[in-house]
Amino acid sequence: MRQLNVLQQWLFGRRRDEQWPLILGQRRIFIVPSAAGMLFAVVLLVMLIGAINYDLSLGHALIFLLTGLGLVAMVHSFHNLFGLRLTPGRAEATFVGALARFPLQVENPRRQQRRALELSFSAQPVVAVDLPAEGSASITLPCLAQRRGRLDPGRVTLVTRYPLGLFRAWSYIHPSWSCLVYPKPLRTPLPPVSAASVAEHRRGDGGQEDFAGLRPRQPSDPTRHIAWKAVARRTDEQALLVKQFAGGASDELWLDWSLTPGDRDSEERLSILAGWIMLADEQQACYGLRLPDQQITPATGSAHRAACLQTLALYQTEETRDAA
Repeated sequence: MRQLNVLQQWLFGRRRDEQWPLILGQRRIFIVPSAAGMLFAVVLLVMLIGAINYDLSLGHALIFLLTGLGLVAMVHSFHNLFGLRLTPGRAEATFVGALARFPLQVENPRRQQRRALELSFSAQPVVAVDLPAEGSASITLPCLAQRRGRLDPGRVTLVTRYPLGLFRAWSYIHPSWSCLVYPKPLRTPLPPVSAASVAEHRRGDGGQEDFAGLRPRQPSDPTRHIAWKAVARRTDEQALLVKQFAGGASDELWLDWSLTPGDRDSEERLSILAGWIMLADEQQACYGLRLPDQQITPATGSAHRAACLQTLALYQTEETRDAA
C-alpha cells in the first residue's frame, strides 16, 4: 500500500495548487482507455486476426478505419480538457449532516465547445457541465459534512469521456479549500434568563425601557430597533439609525454548557447549544455563550450567531489546541 501511495504521489502529485486561475496544461492531463475502449481494442484485435487468416482486404481496411477513429477520439478527449481555466470561490459554513458547497468558476477560452465535463470530490456526488465556446460556468461542488470542525474536501477530479467514451481523460485540482462545519442543531426549549445577567444589564446602558437617542446601525443590531420614521425624514444616504435605550431589564440570556444535560456526550451537548443559538437568533434575543474555557458576551445579529456557532465548531479541535 505504501508503494502504491508513493507511486500515486510521483505520478499525480498531492500538493495544493497555489496560483489561480489554474490553466490545465499538457502535464496535468492524464488519459487511459476506458472499459469500452478496452473492449473496442479487443474486438479490433479479433477482427485483425480474422482478416489476416482469411486474407480479407476489406477487413484490413475496416480495421484501419476503426483504429483511426479511436485515435481521433483520444485526441478529442485530451483537448476537451486542455486549456480550461479554473478559479475556486469561497465556501460557506454548514452544519453536520448537510452538504457543504464549494464554488468553482470554469472558463473555456477556445472557440470550440467543451462537452460532458464531470467534476467531483472523492466519493461525493458528481457535477456534470457543458461549456459553450468562449464561455464559462459557475458550479458548486457538494461534499457531505460528516463531523464538526474545519472541513477539507480534498482534491477535485475533473473527468471527460467525450466524444465516444473510448478514453477517460482526467486531471486533479487541489485548491486550498475549507469551510466550517457547525454542530447539528438539536432543538430543545431555551434555558431561563439568568438572574445575574439581568442584574448586570440593569446597571448598564443596554436596557430596553428608556429611550436614550439614535445612533448609526451596526451589523449586529436587530431590524426591530431601526428608527424608520427618523430614517424616512432624512434626505441623505447615510447609514440607518437605530434606537438606543438605557436602564431597565433586557431579554439577554446565557446559553451555558452547564445547563445542558450532564449525562449526554460532548457532541450532543454542543448540538443542544447550537439549537439554542438558532432558536435565540430566530427570536432576536440578546444572548451569550459559555463553554468550560470560553465565553462570548451577549449580543444579537447574524455576525454574533456566526461567532457563537464557530466557537462550537472549533471547540476542542486540533486547530484550537494548536493555537493555544
